[in-house]
Amino acid sequence: MHISALQVAELYKNRWQVELFFKWLKQHLKIKRFWGTTENAVRIQIYAAICTYCLVAIIQHDMKLDRSTYEVLQILSISLTDKTHLRDLFDKTKFQNDKERLGPNGPSLFNF
Repeated sequence: MHISALQVAELYKNRWQVELFFKWLKQHLKIKRFWGTTENAVRIQIYAAICTYCLVAIIQHDMKLDRSTYEVLQILSISLTDKTHLRDLFDKTKFQNDKERLGPNGPSLFNF
């Protein structure tokens, strides 16, 4: 293989962008693993996660919620079949953030 140093640098830069994209996916979209192995399956899962993330961001903005995206997703995920209005749903949830809910030491297997 005979490629120039500039081409190697460009390839590395492109590869690094892919790595950063997947890091963002894991951190923000909570995709731990892909359910399918085909390109189409991966695309569908990523698009669905991005749509969900955007809808939650719209809810946060429109309702002026003082909660993290993670908290909003957690509240919504445990109330999927609940017919409570969103404002009531967020108002009746007591914890303000994960530190308050989990305590100063974070999650523990032995908190009862």
